[in-house]
Amino acid sequence: MAPKITDFVEDAGAPGIIAGIGAVLLAPVIIPVVAGIGKPLAKSLIKGGIVAYEKSRGAFAEMGETWEDIIAEAKAEIAEERETPAFEAASTPGDNPGDHGV
Repeated sequence: MAPKITDFVEDAGAPGIIAGIGAVLLAPVIIPVVAGIGKPLAKSLIKGGIVAYEKSRGAFAEMGETWEDIIAEAKAEIAEERETPAFEAASTPGDNPGDHGV
């Protein structure tokens, strides 16, 4: 069975009825005021979000480039280590003929 308007009136009591009537009468005045404040506030929040996104995007791009440089340097060092022999013979004093112990 669908609720009747009288059920709502009885449940709300006098303070509820007064508040409801006040809300209906003040709505045409309050809604434009709230909309006037809310729209600039919402626009300000959106602008702040866009600016933060653009700054973070630039910072992440720079961080990515730095990371790529570090990776490239590490790969170059690995390639250089592979080309250099792991063991090089140590030279002894007798190996240099022009030295003659001087």
